[in-house]
Amino acid sequence: MLRACVIDLGVRWEQYLPLVEFAYNNSFQTSIQMAPFEALYGRRCRSPIGWLEVGERKLLGPELVQDATEKIHMIRQKMLTAQSRQKSYADNRRRDLEFQVGDHVFLKVSPTKGVMRFGKKGKLSPRYIRPFEILRSKDVASVKVLWRNHTSEEVTWEAEDEMRTKHPHLFDM
Repeated sequence: MLRACVIDLGVRWEQYLPLVEFAYNNSFQTSIQMAPFEALYGRRCRSPIGWLEVGERKLLGPELVQDATEKIHMIRQKMLTAQSRQKSYADNRRRDLEFQVGDHVFLKVSPTKGVMRFGKKGKLSPRYIRPFEILRSKDVASVKVLWRNHTSEEVTWEAEDEMRTKHPHLFDM
């Protein structure tokens, strides 16, 4: 929705952000079968267009708590249904990745709180680092290691289980 507004409104799109937020909060969401505003406040938003509606009931005390509890239960059920539908959709389209010798891959690096990596700290540190070439297929439980400050001629083969124990951050995927 925001992308469409940016394209349509051009460089002054941020002036219309409150209207976009209002439209989003009052748009029907398939996952919860209602608008976010209705889910949060238990009633539809009374925009100027809806002010002419008559006969809204008032909830007080225990009725309000019971109504809110019922809505929360209903929303949770609908969220579970949507989650299940999305999971089955993703599972049907998921495929295992297979790499060949000579392919280039990026190494995923998990950000560690308070640790400086690659010149950046925390959230700003890169999630993936440079492309590495796959040199050999792994049939044996060993890994080829290019140590920091060494040339490619000085690579060594190390036992994978020992490397996992000493350097678990290199294996986080």
